[in-house]
Amino acid sequence: MTPDILVAVDIVDGHVVRLFRGEMDQATVYHHDPAEIARDWERQGARWLHVVDLDAATGSGRDNSAVIRRILKNVKIPVEVGGGVRSIDAIRLWIEAGAARVCIGTKSMDSEFLAEAVSQFGDKLVVSIDAREGMVRVGGWTEASGQSVAEVSTRVEQAGAKRIMFTDIGRDGTLEGPNLEAINGVLDSVAVPVIASGGVTSAQDVIALSALAGKGLEGIVIGRALYSGAIKLDDALAAGETR
Repeated sequence: MTPDILVAVDIVDGHVVRLFRGEMDQATVYHHDPAEIARDWERQGARWLHVVDLDAATGSGRDNSAVIRRILKNVKIPVEVGGGVRSIDAIRLWIEAGAARVCIGTKSMDSEFLAEAVSQFGDKLVVSIDAREGMVRVGGWTEASGQSVAEVSTRVEQAGAKRIMFTDIGRDGTLEGPNLEAINGVLDSVAVPVIASGGVTSAQDVIALSALAGKGLEGIVIGRALYSGAIKLDDALAAGETR
């Protein structure tokens, strides 16, 4: 099976940005209308969008919910929404607004909350595991959890989560290529589908990741490489089908 290509739409203060290794002070603004760029990606052939409210994730106090709702109303392709989703009500509201899936990260460290979320939302829930040097980070990637990727991924699977997104923070937004060793480590530790994020730069990266489909890699998130022109969406989609 060919992994899905998910186009990242990260939002700060109503603008589409890409961060360098998750650092808010190293944000590059790529577009001032997230709904417009979302429609453009759809016109170019995108099959999935991965939308993240970075302000909600980091607790900046800025509200991007109206912006994200416009995206959900203006595209027909499925949209995955994440960033600062830390309550059952918040998950429900995004699904009711039209999100195909909702990502939880920080709050998934709460075992009781995770069990309830999995029970209520099943396949519409994605658990995000974001790590730097093998250790999981929370709070918009700003806080150490003290737990390894292996520990968290195993616990998440045991809780019944249907899908995991793994992001290597050290590669995110760097255009240095994905951390294949770390991604393989996650795939080896769980049986549920995994979406990989961080560092994807070229068609060759997409081909290398697509080769892991047999191990359970279900999706590939691409952000800065598309916005900077390092890779074109057509080429990424084609590469995903070349194995």
